[in-house]
Amino acid sequence: MKKDETATELINHDTMNIDLVGTEDMLIMLNNEDMKVAAAVKKCIPQITKAVDIIVRNFLHAGRLFYVGAGTSGRLGVLDASECPPTFSTPPDMIQGIIAGGDRALREAIEGAEDSEEMALEDFDEYDICNNDTIVGISASGNAKYVCKFLQVAKIKKCKTIVITSNPNAKMKEYADCFICVETGAEAISGSTRLKAGTAQKMILNMLSTGSMIKIGKTYHNLMIDVKPTNNKLKRRAVTIVSEICGCKERTAQNVLDTNGYKIKHAILFILYGLDFDEADKLLRENNGVLRRIFE
Repeated sequence: MKKDETATELINHDTMNIDLVGTEDMLIMLNNEDMKVAAAVKKCIPQITKAVDIIVRNFLHAGRLFYVGAGTSGRLGVLDASECPPTFSTPPDMIQGIIAGGDRALREAIEGAEDSEEMALEDFDEYDICNNDTIVGISASGNAKYVCKFLQVAKIKKCKTIVITSNPNAKMKEYADCFICVETGAEAISGSTRLKAGTAQKMILNMLSTGSMIKIGKTYHNLMIDVKPTNNKLKRRAVTIVSEICGCKERTAQNVLDTNGYKIKHAILFILYGLDFDEADKLLRENNGVLRRIFE
């Protein structure tokens, strides 16, 4: 492969006849390509580890996390960011996704957005980004002008920057404090990076957000103790979590949660230690919301 070529744009010789085979064989071809993704991501664990530690350090200094991308990459960033408030009760501005072309680009392709450096400058200014914030640039090719310009300005502002790409020769590498290159190779459909490259991006974004949430105390063991119960399913989950941690009957857990507005940590501290809401709230603030510190 030449230095200026991107692997995702190459022809995949394993799927050359994908338009000739039957439906089942076609799907087997796609699945065979997908099975390569997890192994490719595994090779990047050291870089992903560095990225999580960067994000956590900035979170502990009131910093925010921004995912920045265009097209599929941008949509995946917005998706991961949007799932954090209900899962971990994060404030809406703590983790944000920025896509070239704005909200309309979530549903349709915006002509020229990926290549607009002017749009990147406007969006950077709109979010009032500072040096405690972390910028994650996402691009399969690593060359999207919108994302490159965003990262360039972020470096000037002394922000920490992370890059997720599938191209070892990505231009974005120049602006990265942490460079995550997951080499997923030629796509089943040449150039369609919504396939393997997009799947790899989704996996890595899951690891960044989930890993950083665990590190700042948003879980106890593997339980979602900061889940925001916005529907019946999540309310049921909250009851199960409180019952499991406290070793109490689910009816007891539900009664306490019904009374305190489904604040899981407060309910746990009431059942275990008899702390009223204000006492529990004070203790949680003193321990940065980390339940394990209180238990220890």
